[in-house]
Amino acid sequence: MPSKKNLNLTFEQSLSELETIVQSLEQGELSLEESINLFERGLTLSKISQEKLQSAEQKVKILLSEHGKTQLNDFQLSQQEQAE
Repeated sequence: MPSKKNLNLTFEQSLSELETIVQSLEQGELSLEESINLFERGLTLSKISQEKLQSAEQKVKILLSEHGKTQLNDFQLSQQEQAE
């Protein structure tokens, strides 16, 4: 179970820390033990972030259903955004 410290992180803070972890692991300069510890931390942050996203999606669904729209549509990138 995530610690209280982890639960207090915002989605953006979790994402930022995950990006830092990925960069550190990609550099390959850490010991095996440090790498495993960072990998474990990354998995925890990933789980926390996923839970926050699911919670946000549920809130949006509730708000939409309260206003008569019962289904979310998948986000679609424009052709210009896909080309970038």
